[in-house]
Amino acid sequence: MENATKTTRTHLGRKISRIRELRGMKQDALAAELGISQQAVSKLEQSEEIEDSTLEKVAKVLGVTSEAIKEYSDEAVFNIISNTFHNTSSDNSTLIASSLNYQPTFNTIEKIVELYERLLASEREKIELLKGK
Repeated sequence: MENATKTTRTHLGRKISRIRELRGMKQDALAAELGISQQAVSKLEQSEEIEDSTLEKVAKVLGVTSEAIKEYSDEAVFNIISNTFHNTSSDNSTLIASSLNYQPTFNTIEKIVELYERLLASEREKIELLKGK
């Protein structure tokens, strides 16, 4: 009975950690965006409850809403993934073929360029900060 109580509780820190990992972001990158240390991010991800103001800042950096963090569940993500591919054959050949031919709904080249530009801007900011010291 005690386990049932634990699973129904929301652990916001774990949800933040999971979303951060799904976004391909490391703790130190999140820390840099928030202006805190990596250790502070680690402590934040271990926290069951998080203040709304802090949650808003984290959500903004992760590109989601605070509600999305509060309502996040691995099951929802797995449902989205499993509903993306449909196996119409009795064997797995169709599933494999359809996953290999998956066409995203966004332009991957534009996303790569956007990411490169953001990384470049981030590096320029770091250089400017180092020059200022």
